[in-house]
Amino acid sequence: MKRTVIFLTLIFVLCGFLSNVAFSDEEFLIGVLAKRGPEKCLKKWEPLAKYLTEKIPGKSFEIVPLSFNAVSPAIDNVEVDFFLVNPSMFMTAKVKYNASAVVTMINARQGQELKSFGGVIITKADNEQINTLIDIIGNKIMGVKASAFGGWQVAYKEIMDAGIDPFADCASIEWGANHDKVVYAVRDGKADVGTVRTDTLERMADEGSIKLSEFKIINKKEHQGFPFVCSTVLYPEWPFAKVESVSDDVAKEVAGVLLEMESSDKAAKAAKIMGWTEVLDYEVIETLQKSLKVGAYKE
Repeated sequence: MKRTVIFLTLIFVLCGFLSNVAFSDEEFLIGVLAKRGPEKCLKKWEPLAKYLTEKIPGKSFEIVPLSFNAVSPAIDNVEVDFFLVNPSMFMTAKVKYNASAVVTMINARQGQELKSFGGVIITKADNEQINTLIDIIGNKIMGVKASAFGGWQVAYKEIMDAGIDPFADCASIEWGANHDKVVYAVRDGKADVGTVRTDTLERMADEGSIKLSEFKIINKKEHQGFPFVCSTVLYPEWPFAKVESVSDDVAKEVAGVLLEMESSDKAAKAAKIMGWTEVLDYEVIETLQKSLKVGAYKE
């Protein structure tokens, strides 16, 4: 009887061990800047985590929506393993925390592959007093956040290059917290001027939230092959990056799977992207940060 009990105990222990071996995947958290809120972030990017989990045996991935203020602490404290954020946030993480890019996102619009983006500066269509950058002097301006790249920093650079210091020359600068709120604030007259990343207006119009005819574009720029209204220079798209502690071998495995993603994959369709490409040159982002004294060069 005693031997039987011992035998059964050993079997249970062995089964438990084998079960743990079979089902204990290595878990990786992907922090994603939730520029339109956590709910939309999860809807857009959870299929990416599922795609990686299905493609890479023995590893599982999960999306963690991050607010603008949560990105830097999450990377610094290694609360995430990978992250997908704007180029300025990536550059800050690279300089301060030795993070590194894995691949660069290829955005999609009407079947076009887009590897760059910028910012768009807007006012109400019927605002006859604001037509150029100079006209924003003395008016209320709204950006997404001081750390928002497409939703503030690229426009800030354009405004400064025009000889205007918005912090000194505008009546006020306010932050809308996300891109949609900035657009609504301008439409509803709560802000005289607003700035968001390119493609925001078109996406909101496609969703039926706004009409493009409600807005006037300030400092409008045309870029060959670029389909969105734009007010700034173009910069490389968002990088998918890793924190320093993630091994290069794991990063290469993830990069290889992402580079194989087709535009027809569910993950690409959900994110409204064409796929991913080899890491682009983000030096221009560091130059912008130094010029504006933001991000890694804020001090």
